[in-house]
Amino acid sequence: MMGLLLAGVLAAVSLSACGQSGEEAQTAQTTAESVSEAAENEASESVSEETENASQTTASDSGEEDLLDTVLERGTLIIGTEGTYSPNSYHDESGELVGFDVDVARGIAEYLGVEAQFMEAEWDSLFAAMDSGRVDIVVNEVEYSDERAEKYDFSEPYTYVHGALMVAESNTDINSFEDLAGKRAAQNLTSSWGRMAESYGAELVSVDSVSQCVELLLSGRVDATLNAETAFSSYLSVNPDAAVKIVAETDSTTSSLVPVPKGNERFLAAVNEALDEMRESGKLSELSEQYFGSDVTQND
Repeated sequence: MMGLLLAGVLAAVSLSACGQSGEEAQTAQTTAESVSEAAENEASESVSEETENASQTTASDSGEEDLLDTVLERGTLIIGTEGTYSPNSYHDESGELVGFDVDVARGIAEYLGVEAQFMEAEWDSLFAAMDSGRVDIVVNEVEYSDERAEKYDFSEPYTYVHGALMVAESNTDINSFEDLAGKRAAQNLTSSWGRMAESYGAELVSVDSVSQCVELLLSGRVDATLNAETAFSSYLSVNPDAAVKIVAETDSTTSSLVPVPKGNERFLAAVNEALDEMRESGKLSELSEQYFGSDVTQND
């Protein structure tokens, strides 16, 4: 209701400013900014001063409600995540949702002064949930792609991770990414790792988890699987006797980003501020050490 009222007031001020003198137009613009600031302050007193300043300086000229307004008015940040992708998003022995990305998402919600609410779904369903408005953001080791950039803006990077190629311990045919040509690779079909395997000529076999990848490797139904080094390290730390091996890693790194539906500049700025605060306080590094055993939040 507050967003609709604000939109109406701003629209009225914008219309009345048309055709006025420069001094009168400036006064109308100042009035619009004052109304916007007052509405934001009323929406949430708990939001940090930095977030409010970002909201005021990047507010859209059209006066349309930004996703930041919706989140603050609702009092919750709805986050899409898999819940099956260790160590980024998974359930511990007690059944609690935990993981590096889960805690990063909680940190963003805390910075905004709202509660974190998670919606778990398979990877292929997460972006559809954001498109339909069922979740506000997806935090699940999301990487940039030109296709995604058509619909979403992205936060600054918060991890830098190498890709790794895993095969069965008995496999002697695959020793590099180039050896994937004509081979079968267990991959999530819409993930960046799947696209990378395909770019090397691999035939993709659909899976939803690292454990499924390993099962297919050990049964001989696939020849390889490509994923983040952190995902494989997490699996092997729990299953040290698994008869698999890493045969290659990428020279370059890929980064995790938070995708935000286009047209929400103030919300994107607030997400970046939250990540900056976690980085400067050492929280990101601490979480990385906790879940990955190393700091992958620095671009070394």
